[in-house]
This record gives sequence, structure tokens and C-alpha cells, in this order.
Amino acid sequence: MRSIQRRLSLGLVAIMLVIGLVMAQTSLWLFELGLQRYLESGLRNESENLLVAIVRGPVGLQLDEQRLSGAYHRPFSGHYFRVDFADGHWRSRSLWDFELPKPQSTGLHSDLELGETGQSLLVLTADYRKFGQQFSISVAQDYTPVRQTFKRVQQIGMGLGLAALLLVLGLQRVTVRRALRPLNTVREQIFQLQQGQRSQLDDQVPRELEPLVDQINHLLAHTEDSLKRSRNALGNLGHALKTPLAVLLSIASSPALESQPALRKTLHEQLQQIQQRLERELNRARLSGDALPGARFDCDVELPALFSTLNMIHGEHLQLINDTPTGLTLPWDREDLLELLGNLLDNACKWADSEVSLSISVSAAGTCLLIDDDGPGIPESRREGVFSRGTRLDEQISGHGLGLGIVRDIVETWGGTLQLLVSPADGLRVRIDLPERK
Repeated sequence: MRSIQRRLSLGLVAIMLVIGLVMAQTSLWLFELGLQRYLESGLRNESENLLVAIVRGPVGLQLDEQRLSGAYHRPFSGHYFRVDFADGHWRSRSLWDFELPKPQSTGLHSDLELGETGQSLLVLTADYRKFGQQFSISVAQDYTPVRQTFKRVQQIGMGLGLAALLLVLGLQRVTVRRALRPLNTVREQIFQLQQGQRSQLDDQVPRELEPLVDQINHLLAHTEDSLKRSRNALGNLGHALKTPLAVLLSIASSPALESQPALRKTLHEQLQQIQQRLERELNRARLSGDALPGARFDCDVELPALFSTLNMIHGEHLQLINDTPTGLTLPWDREDLLELLGNLLDNACKWADSEVSLSISVSAAGTCLLIDDDGPGIPESRREGVFSRGTRLDEQISGHGLGLGIVRDIVETWGGTLQLLVSPADGLRVRIDLPERK
């Protein structure tokens, strides 16, 4: 979300800068052009006054100085003229020792300098005919004060433009935050979905988000419905098989097979294994209940029910110790952790003599799960064998008989490690280290 706000802010700043610079330069150019046209009309009037001041004198044509403005007599007054004709030229005294720049063509010209005075001139050159002679009159005005004013206006404009840009950017951030607030709400609701705190997203969203929310809710409903159907199917299948299994166990124990003891023994053992596995799957389906998809594992809620189920399966002679901090919630999927702990604790109970303990600790490095029993343990030379592919719980007869395929797959998916060690009671310790997960 912050990335979207940052991109929108940068895009708006870039657009505002480009538009602001273009508008500022265009406005200044148009303003200066209009001012030059206004000054041009004044220079043209001065040029025509100079033309009127050309009169016939005793010795020929002369310039009547009484008709000239006093500014033309003060040195470097900022007002200058030069009249060129066939027999010579006249120039204003205000030029002092400098020559007025002569443009190559008639009309208005800017960016002409008056010697080393630092004055930038605006010069108007026009051709006239009077008394049968051709006159070229150039009238100039000091344009430096106008340029300095333009610079000040430009600086003030840039300051105001920057202030306006900051104001618009602040308003834009507020507007974007308000516009993206529904997305923040949806993001928080998706996080709650991951935590198992809700099953659907609220449909009270802006019109633009309605298709997205509808699709997500439809997918969630479909997923939850599929999970419920799978659990129900598993339960129905288990209950449907319980009666045929009971009949087969009864047949396996009947006197009719007394003449074939080996067949009777094998049949009875295999049917008992099928029955035990069926009971475990039914208990796991019962524990799953109607949990929300993606629900996190609440130890205070889930572990007592799991331990109670293990007591029912393996009898009351085992002491099950739950050494887990109160109020601990693990940030992993509830179903996966039930699968993992159910497999490990079930096998620990199967091989323990009198005690099985579960310890869960959380640190900055991650989460550590320890399952200890006081059974015979597994020799170190055989520990690698229980990790072989295709191994399942009831297929390992030697040692603990741990089929760790499912547990190993879950731990590897979470990026954790699984170790088989010696427990404090000389039995087996299963240690699982899971990295920190947000």
C-alpha cells in the first residue's frame, strides 16, 4: 500500500513540476512580450517626436533640441537616440562617449548592451522620409530594471509554486489515504483470514472492489465446502468400514481357523492395524471439527483435546505431560500441526513405558518442539532409516516404528529441521526447530 502511495506521489510531483514549469515560463514569456509591445508603442512615439524635431535651419536640416525630452541630455539616463541620414548623424547627449548599438534591421530589438555600463537596451529602429531625405531613427530605453523585476517575479513565483506543490502533495496524500483505506481494510481482513479469525470478507466495500471481494469470498466458500465434504466423507467412510472390520475380526477369531494358526494370526494382526489406523483418522476428523481454513494453533484449546484423545486410544496407564506456556498460539496451520503432533505423540505413546511429554518453547530464533518418551529409543545407527521415503507409521516394526513421512514433509514445507535424539529418560526425543514466522 505504501508503494502505491509513493508511486502516486512521485507521479503527481513529476506532473506538477512539468506543468508548473511550462506554465510559469509561458506566463513570463507572454507577460514580457506584452510589456515589450507596450514599451514599443512609447518608443515609437519618441521616434515620431524626433522626426518632428527635425527642422530646416539656416545651414540646412537641424535637430530642434527644445523639442527633445530632458532625459536625452542627462548622461546614462536610460533614454537614448540616434538619427542617421545621408550627410551624417545626430545622437543624444545621454550616450556620453558610447555608441548606440545599430540593429541590422528595423523593428524592436532586445538584449543589446550599451558598452560597459551594464545597461540592457530595448531598441526600436524605424525608417522615415522627410524633406526629401531618408532618415533612420533608433530610440532606446534601459531595459535592465524590467529584467530585474522579472527575476524577482520569477523567484516569487517559484516560491509560491513550491508552496502550492507542497500543499497539493499534502492534500493528495490525504486523498490517496482515504481512497486506499478500503484496501487497507481488505488487507487486514485477509490477515484475519490467515489467522483463522474470520471465514469471509465484508462485502461493504467500494464498487471498484466488489468483483475482487466477491471472487475471494466465492473461493473461500468453495474451499471451506470442499474441506467439510472431505472431512464428512472421511468420517462416513470410517463409520462404514467399522462394521465390516468388526465382522472380519470376529471371523479371524472364530474356531473355523484354528486349523490354520499362521493364517489366523496374520489376518488378526493386519485387521487390528487397519482398525487402529481407522480409529486414529476418525479421531483426527473429530478434532478438526468446523475450524476455519488457515486457523492458527491455539495450544490452550487444541492440546487438551489431543491429549484426551490419546488417553482414550492408549489407555490411562500413560502419563501425558504438557509443558507448554499458557496462552501460546503458534503461527502455523491448525490442521498441519494437529497432523504433526498427532503422529509424533501417537507413536511416542505406542512405544513409551509410562511417560510422554510435549514441550514447546518460543524464542527470537523460532519455535522448538520436543516430544520425549521413556521407551526403548532408536539406536543411532538406525535413525536415518526412519526418514526413508515411503515409510509410514505402521510399516516400521523395528525400534520405535516411526513412519515420519508426513511429519517430515510438513517440517520441510515450513523450512524447519527434524532430529531424533536421546530423551532425558533414555527413550527417544524428537526435536523440531521451526524458523520465525510472521
